[in-house]
Amino acid sequence: MSEFQHQTVLCQEAIEQLNIRPDGIYVDATTGGAGHAFEIASRLSSSGTLIGIDQDQSAIDAARNRLAGMNARIELIRQNFSYLTEIIERIHITGIDGILFDLGVSSPQLDQEERGFSYKHDAPLDMRMDRTQPFSAFHLVNATPKDELAKILWIYGEERWAKRIAQFIDDARHEKTITTTGELVEIIKEAIPASARREGPHPAKRSFQAIRIAVNRELEVLESALKQAIELLNPQGRLVAISFHSLEDRLVKSCFAEAAKGCECPKDIPICICNRKPKLKIITKKPILPSVEELKRNPRARSSKLRTAEKLV
Repeated sequence: MSEFQHQTVLCQEAIEQLNIRPDGIYVDATTGGAGHAFEIASRLSSSGTLIGIDQDQSAIDAARNRLAGMNARIELIRQNFSYLTEIIERIHITGIDGILFDLGVSSPQLDQEERGFSYKHDAPLDMRMDRTQPFSAFHLVNATPKDELAKILWIYGEERWAKRIAQFIDDARHEKTITTTGELVEIIKEAIPASARREGPHPAKRSFQAIRIAVNRELEVLESALKQAIELLNPQGRLVAISFHSLEDRLVKSCFAEAAKGCECPKDIPICICNRKPKLKIITKKPILPSVEELKRNPRARSSKLRTAEKLV
């Protein structure tokens, strides 16, 4: 597929939450097809800067085409957002006024069958967001010890049949190497009792999510990037995160809450001695959800949640 077309989720809500200044410096840490990036850049003057980051080269190529001719300074960088501080320093910027994380896998990645993200298509086991990285779903499924595989399925997929699925995968890979998503789907279906398969989402959905998260180290990378973003923000700068499953949302919520903490001294001490001051103010006490109209246009938005925090010091 030559085009990287992605239906942007919670676009206007994200733009409003960023509170964009025309001369500000903004980062789209997950540029994708540049849906959010285009809206940010459209609001910047020639004195403003947009930094677009994505580890997928096809996303960077699509963003370069879409953002051509903008007034603002545009910097597009193919890199994992875990290197956020290094990226900002490399382009000689000392602070940013807003950053957006639109997490998870994008529609083009799901729709490109050869990427192996989807349980709906038979494709090579891959699931790498950065295709230059050597470790793929093929390696995880065929080489990860059974107990560790069960742990991955349980923690990252919240899959109740994790141990049983891991056992079936282990039995199957002793017979022959598992090479395609179709083979993996059939193994998962066999592992889950028929009564459990008759209700709820596709039987492979949770396992595929878990494997994708593990292959791309998504949660570790996200936690690191959020902490870096908080430090890089200028006072009154905004951090906006759109998540698509409960693990991401809990991590975002937890990072925001930790950075919003103030004094932790015992209540019986009259004067603060810990000198801890909050770094963030949480703007969204409850997450912003997609509208009914957006859900009609884009069913993939149904699990999305947007949270915002603002830098204090």
